[in-house]
Amino acid sequence: MTVFDIAIADLNGKPDLLSRHRGRTLLIVNVASRCALAGQYAGLETLARRHHEDGLSVIGVPCNQFGEQEPGTPEEIADFCAVQQITFPLTEKTDVNGAGRHPLYAALTPFADAEGHTGDVRWNFEKFLVSSAGHCVGRFGPTVEPQDPELLRAVRAQVQ
Repeated sequence: MTVFDIAIADLNGKPDLLSRHRGRTLLIVNVASRCALAGQYAGLETLARRHHEDGLSVIGVPCNQFGEQEPGTPEEIADFCAVQQITFPLTEKTDVNGAGRHPLYAALTPFADAEGHTGDVRWNFEKFLVSSAGHCVGRFGPTVEPQDPELLRAVRAQVQ
């Protein structure tokens, strides 16, 4: 089983968002529109556009588990993204930690970041890099910006 086999709907409720990106490299990011780190949306959009033709898909995962910073409805989240000119796909609102952790995050969180952290997502905008074969190959903390050289090197290594 790979990440592409995990069922999760898009923000509009259409099923199997990940399977629609099978064979592409994914950068999966739990997002929140009211987070102080929400400025990363723009960098993620730039990354998605710059590397789309190379085979990268950025996938946003709205999550309200950290300071209740994504309380909106799917329509409100979509409106926020439209105003910000965000075009990369978003999943349905999802729990990334705890008893209700989505199977996607059950598959991703065992992977260690550069500091050796595994397990629970620490905050909004934690990033997981998934190979085109559907396996986690990188994890980056919430404060790692989308244009961080280490993240860009990891993305480029997967899409080339």
